[in-house]
Amino acid sequence: MNKTLILVVEDDKSVQNLMVTTLKAHEYRYLTAMSGETAILETSSHNPDIILLDLGLPDMDGVDVIRKIRTWSDTPIIVISARSEDADKVEALDAGADDFAEEEDSYEVLTDPNAFEEVRKALEDAGVPMLSAEVTMIPQNYVELTDETAIKNLQRTLDL
Repeated sequence: MNKTLILVVEDDKSVQNLMVTTLKAHEYRYLTAMSGETAILETSSHNPDIILLDLGLPDMDGVDVIRKIRTWSDTPIIVISARSEDADKVEALDAGADDFAEEEDSYEVLTDPNAFEEVRKALEDAGVPMLSAEVTMIPQNYVELTDETAIKNLQRTLDL
């Protein structure tokens, strides 16, 4: 099981369910919050490794959440929001967000082809309809690392 702890801050239950289902499929540990105050509390209580943050929360703007968390934490924050204006992106990044991704009407779920049916069922159980599916095969290359420098470089990349 992956030991990375991810805080998902999203007030739209269907979007939150989709994100959580994807995290479960990849064996991440996760917490959820549906408001800014809960996000701040969960961050201070559990010190997640990364925060996935929606800007449009019911109790406060996500940018204010970023500003509050940045007063005491450098936890990476990735904004995932339907807001697509450049000003919103700049404001979130200036407040301390590490990256900004726009929500889309469709989502990409990557999984092992052998687990496709399991992922489809998990999405369905979470209330996220799968309207279509496109399967793309990506060849896997495996390289045995024996050089100490290459191993350390790979570990640094994985840590990021």
